[in-house]
Amino acid sequence: MMAAYRDLRYTSHDGLSLYARYYGNFSDSRLPVVCLPGLTRNSKDFESLALHLSQGGRRVISPDFRGRGLSDYDPVMMNYVPPTYARDVIELLGLTGINRAVFVGTSLGGIVTQIVSLLAPHLLAGAVLNDIGPELSPEGLARIAAFAGNQSDPATWDEAVAQIKGLNLSQFPVLPDTAWERFAHAVFVEKPEGGLRPNYDAKIGEALRTGGPGGDLWAVFGGLAAVPTAVLRGALSDLLSPATVAKMVAAKPDLVTVEVPERGHAPLLDEPVSVAAIEALIARVEG
Repeated sequence: MMAAYRDLRYTSHDGLSLYARYYGNFSDSRLPVVCLPGLTRNSKDFESLALHLSQGGRRVISPDFRGRGLSDYDPVMMNYVPPTYARDVIELLGLTGINRAVFVGTSLGGIVTQIVSLLAPHLLAGAVLNDIGPELSPEGLARIAAFAGNQSDPATWDEAVAQIKGLNLSQFPVLPDTAWERFAHAVFVEKPEGGLRPNYDAKIGEALRTGGPGGDLWAVFGGLAAVPTAVLRGALSDLLSPATVAKMVAAKPDLVTVEVPERGHAPLLDEPVSVAAIEALIARVEG
């Protein structure tokens, strides 16, 4: 049986070994999709979406940002900032021969998408921003900053599920147990000596608390002015408010907005409404 994806490794400009999943066929001529994860997340978050989009061979690339998953941790804490991740993504696409793609960015990944649009505008054929905008609600930002890098090491997978559920139940009140288990397996990894640990560098949280999200996010959003873009908002999101989405539409009247019911921050991208919105954006830019 053919593997669902290939493991890619490349060396960053500053010498780190970085990882990405590569789905689909190298020779497929359609627009590839680049999936960028949230602050403490990794390529596993996009498995369902990537498998769906790559069924006919379409290329889907999902990196682990430095400090997450199978990528090296950065010895310089303040490199854990969106411009660094954007540079890493641009390097990855150059190495894989991708010169134009649809970007799907969850939370931090959406900020990185917008920075790529400023640094290398030719790369963006379209963008889907998953529960992220130019203004971040203080409640959600405080919640994320509080747990990032401060999670305890569970002894068992049951403890891991309980921890994840405790942190996120307000944002996902109706997830079934199987979904919470997938959630935990994307966030934690087994330690060689036994037990589990969060699958990211704890210094990522420290960098966020030290520097905040950083920069003028409205100026960053301006990079998408000429890019076909959709924004997904979890109906229960504590990070992206309806008022901010309305301001985004005022600034970019062709912005497509989709609300994902029974989801907070951030939609998991396995919801039918989320998948349909992403497919519609791809069809729009390929049409």
